[in-house]
Amino acid sequence: MSTYRSDFLREIADRGFLHQCTDAEGLDARLAEGRTVAYIGYDCTAGSLHVGNLVSVMMLRWFQRLGHKPIVLMGGGTTRVGDPSGKDESRKLQSDEQIAANMAGIKRVFAQFLGFGEGPTDAIMVNNADWLNALSYIDFLRDFGRHFSVNRMLTFDSVKLRLEREQPLSFLEFNYMVLQAYDFLQLARSHDCVLQMGGSDQWGNLVNGVELGRRVDGRQLYGLTTPLVTTASGAKMGKSAEGAVWLNADARSPYDYWQFWRNTDDADVGRFLRLFTELPLDEIARLEALEGAELNEAKKALADEATALCHGRAAAESAAETARATFEQGALGADLPTLEVPRAELAAGIPAFELFRRAGLTSSNGEARRLIKGGGARLNDVAIKDESRNVDAADSSDEGVIKLSAGKKRHALVKVG
Repeated sequence: MSTYRSDFLREIADRGFLHQCTDAEGLDARLAEGRTVAYIGYDCTAGSLHVGNLVSVMMLRWFQRLGHKPIVLMGGGTTRVGDPSGKDESRKLQSDEQIAANMAGIKRVFAQFLGFGEGPTDAIMVNNADWLNALSYIDFLRDFGRHFSVNRMLTFDSVKLRLEREQPLSFLEFNYMVLQAYDFLQLARSHDCVLQMGGSDQWGNLVNGVELGRRVDGRQLYGLTTPLVTTASGAKMGKSAEGAVWLNADARSPYDYWQFWRNTDDADVGRFLRLFTELPLDEIARLEALEGAELNEAKKALADEATALCHGRAAAESAAETARATFEQGALGADLPTLEVPRAELAAGIPAFELFRRAGLTSSNGEARRLIKGGGARLNDVAIKDESRNVDAADSSDEGVIKLSAGKKRHALVKVG
């Protein structure tokens, strides 16, 4: 167990969140004194955050839960530039309209994890477009650009990686770390924010912000990063065979989200319980000590708690019941992904591979064909042997339902309309 004085650093260290800190001793003392303000920034590159962002979201949740005030910074301005961190090539520039739409989707995620309001520990959400879009370029360069050494900027991983691989780094992207540092200074001035948190790939950007605050205003600021989370197989967190594991229910259903956690590798269960649930550490120790078939209890607890945080307890219980009915009783759970097909269309017959794609079990017809060839596709629990097989009304139950399965754990329903 860690020996930090502050509840926040002690909790996140014991749970595996803490990677680097610019001044851990100083930050620990500041947090132990009382309420502190911290922020994490999120660029609006998609309409939802995904599981790869969940470590930082949970950090903000713990920060608030343990008596501090979190700020969620929406990158309405910085998204127009694009963060080069961890990227081999430039991000595709998005229109202001697309950025606004993405921001609206991302905001819905935080309503589940944080409490917003006007109280001393209530979270607030700000948009850096409010100050970045109004900057005068020459004035900004004179006032803040002079505090950044290009020689030093070239040593940060976000830049160095791109140069070592001989991938182009645009001047636009090169400015990103300056803008992020200015965000920190702006929040320090307007909200007395003293801590910026982020993933390990943000270390250089955080250090720049800490140093800019010291040089310009003589402020004592802090930066803290979380480790890059990968699965036991080495895969980057947030990805699955079907693509990104989105946090918004309209991008990935609560049932599919529950299944993602239920299918966690045995070697990851304890670590993920510490990072992605709020279960007490002694209960997590009990769960991760389970062996063999009993470890499924821990996986179900992980799925229940992670889904409850993201989608609410009722959605988690419904997903768990659907899974139980589907896998333990062989029934058709109500929460399974459902595709409605007009009766007239089904009467003419639809290729099985096309139905698998339309139901979201594969990303393309080609992937569906390969699934069938490999013996992994089932229709009403019977393996499909012919990739050109047509599915028609005769395959539906009396209730007008057809069950599709990709492997043993992924299912969808086709309902005749």
